[in-house]
Amino acid sequence: MNIANKITVSRIILIPIFMLFMLLDISYNMEIALVLFLIASITDKLDGYYARKYNLITDLGKFLDPLADKLLVSGALLVFIQLGKIQAWIVFVILAREFAVTGLRGIAANKNIVIAASNFGKFKTVIQIISIVILFLNNYPFYMINIPMDVIFIYLSMLITAASGADYFMKYIKAIKN
Repeated sequence: MNIANKITVSRIILIPIFMLFMLLDISYNMEIALVLFLIASITDKLDGYYARKYNLITDLGKFLDPLADKLLVSGALLVFIQLGKIQAWIVFVILAREFAVTGLRGIAANKNIVIAASNFGKFKTVIQIISIVILFLNNYPFYMINIPMDVIFIYLSMLITAASGADYFMKYIKAIKN
């Protein structure tokens, strides 16, 4: 396993750890969870950097990287449902897209087609991460000027997530049918 894939696996390992901290009833649990979430988020750029710079792009990496992103975002959003910070139906829409695209990737893989993360998909992940960070920060500093940026970004994240899913299907459905 090359360094890029090891970094991706480290992101996956951090997910249950930050989720645990989100749920622990200890001082600074959310701050610790946020730092771990941010470290995991940064590894997404880091693994891609190493993969491209040192020509370490592999089919395993093309599979693990988007999976790690989905697990990272899903883990945080699921805990935020439990904490009452986000509505379950919004998370359902986001997760439905993720499952659908994962299913599309599985079908494509059976036809020897590897669907790598698109730029739109990467943008979607960035918006999701920003939304989650705003939730971690309890809408700070926006609540001081009475702007519900957390709500705005969650809805924006849901819309962009759905749109990027539709984009994947439009791009790859013909290839899979052939």
